[in-house]
Amino acid sequence: MIRNRNRVCGVEEIKAKRRQHERALRKARKEKQLVSKRLPRGLQGDGEDVEIRETSVTQEEIFQLYQRIQRGSDDRLAALCSLRRVLHLKEAQQIFVRFENSIRVLNGLFTSNLASVQLQAAQCLLKLSHSDDPSVSLVCLPATPYLLTYLSGQSAKFTELCLYILGNLAAENEAVRSQLLVQGVIQALSVCLQVSHLMELWWRLRLICCHKCCRRRKQERRSSFLEASLTPRLIRLLDLDSEFGMQTTVECAWCLHYIVSSGVSSECMISQGLISQAVKLLIALGRTVDSGTTDGVELLIYPVARCLGNLIASDEQLWCKRQFHDSDLLQALSVFLRGFLQSRPFVTRECLWLLNNLSAGDRQFCSAILCHNLVPVFLQLIPFSGGINTLVLMLLGNVAELGLEYCEKLQQQTGLFPALCSTLSTADPEAARMTLEVLNLIFSYCQQACARFANQNGILALEMVQYHSNDEVRVRANFLMDRYFADQDV
Repeated sequence: MIRNRNRVCGVEEIKAKRRQHERALRKARKEKQLVSKRLPRGLQGDGEDVEIRETSVTQEEIFQLYQRIQRGSDDRLAALCSLRRVLHLKEAQQIFVRFENSIRVLNGLFTSNLASVQLQAAQCLLKLSHSDDPSVSLVCLPATPYLLTYLSGQSAKFTELCLYILGNLAAENEAVRSQLLVQGVIQALSVCLQVSHLMELWWRLRLICCHKCCRRRKQERRSSFLEASLTPRLIRLLDLDSEFGMQTTVECAWCLHYIVSSGVSSECMISQGLISQAVKLLIALGRTVDSGTTDGVELLIYPVARCLGNLIASDEQLWCKRQFHDSDLLQALSVFLRGFLQSRPFVTRECLWLLNNLSAGDRQFCSAILCHNLVPVFLQLIPFSGGINTLVLMLLGNVAELGLEYCEKLQQQTGLFPALCSTLSTADPEAARMTLEVLNLIFSYCQQACARFANQNGILALEMVQYHSNDEVRVRANFLMDRYFADQDV
């Protein structure tokens, strides 16, 4: 059976609460990073803006600028430039949006046929959209149809500004993201992909892909993905040697992960070549890590492994799994397990989850694990907590579930029973319970394993488990003792 990666380990109540709190903090940090507002690098702190930060502006000064812009005088462009500079200030933003028709005038200039005026108006909208005050930023919403239209324009700089404004608005709340979906944001971004590979585009697309919405909206979003032919473009960019760089490939991987998670047909994604391209990428990354290069590659391994794991879990027919029968992939995943265990354990955890879904009920894959002697690699991970040990135990359970032949090979592995005995002594009841489950599978299929276990102080370890604080663990330990070792003298 394919395992759910969100399965929560049962631990003592205090530890469980602490871990739950830590997970909530990590999730909040991740969401804050993903759903956040941004400015182009050139506008994050130029000399003019630094100077403005140290000054204040009066309502009268802003009103004079507004009048110059509204009248259409010869110095309208200069007035727009001055307004852009002061709109960095929160007080200036709040004053400007309170003027009657101010946003309508600004939107009118944003659609001007004068490129210089249009560009300055866009930069003013950008400053407003970046505000942390929703009453300011949301006044830009009437401009979204124009922003989407201009994504297919010829000016890269203007397209970039439109993307940043849209991204800032989408980061505001779920209602805005739903509105953008209705207005055709996915189709607009798909068209933009054909002519541009701006990093802002990938951030914007990922934000839309991960958007949580109701069932009806999810269906509409899935249809939009397919109608826009978006996924084939994303899949093609899953390439370590992409001309657009590693960061673009990372963003594409996250987009594909969110698309798969949204419920898009797994058969459709597979037919478009997602598995073959992702497997090829992981194999290339494995060779890179094996050669000693690890800086930054974990940022790509993580979403690709998660995307593939979700794809397997969503494929009810499981016919996609035969595309993973590649020994080079297995070797790459084992390299990741060892290479990132200490420095980036989240990568190890994600790769173990992928291995679990690949090995569940798959004789060919489990045979490859035994053939390539990867069980010792897994056993080295058992002492590690944070979900790593339980994932290893699930993986061993997947192998043992396949019957006598597999259990015989497992019990012959040097260090298997000592590693399992050490896990029995842990205070983590989930790890202890799963260890007992693995032992029961091995013993039930392979009787000679009982003697090997007993000869390695296994019975003493089981006796100690009978004093475990968890009732279920004690019951399981007693069951093993009664069923397999009742005639043994301890």
